[in-house]
Amino acid sequence: MANTHITANYVPTGNDWQVTVTAGEDHKTVRAPGLIAARDQAEQLIDELAPTKAGRVVIHLLNGDGFAFTTAYLQARHGLSDEATQQAARAAVGHANQQVPAT
Repeated sequence: MANTHITANYVPTGNDWQVTVTAGEDHKTVRAPGLIAARDQAEQLIDELAPTKAGRVVIHLLNGDGFAFTTAYLQARHGLSDEATQQAARAAVGHANQQVPAT
C-alpha cells in the first residue's frame, strides 16, 4: 500500500474516543479512553492496514477536520483534561466552519 493515503478519523463518544482508520477499501475502528490513547490505538491500526512505512501518508482528522485534530491533540499532549480537549476540538471545528466561504 505504498503511496496510499490513510485517514484516521477521531470522534468523541461520551468519555471515550472512537477512531476509524481507513486505507483504500480497508477500515478498522477502535475506542479508547482519551485522545492520546486513541492516537496510540490508531498507530497500531495503521501498522496493521499498511505495514510498510515507506511512502505511507497518514491524515489525522477530528470529525473530518485536520485542524481540529491538531488543536485537540496538542491540547491533550500538554496535559489539559479530556473535557478541555473536547472543548478545544469543538471550538476548532466551529472556527474552521466559519472559515469556509459560502457557495
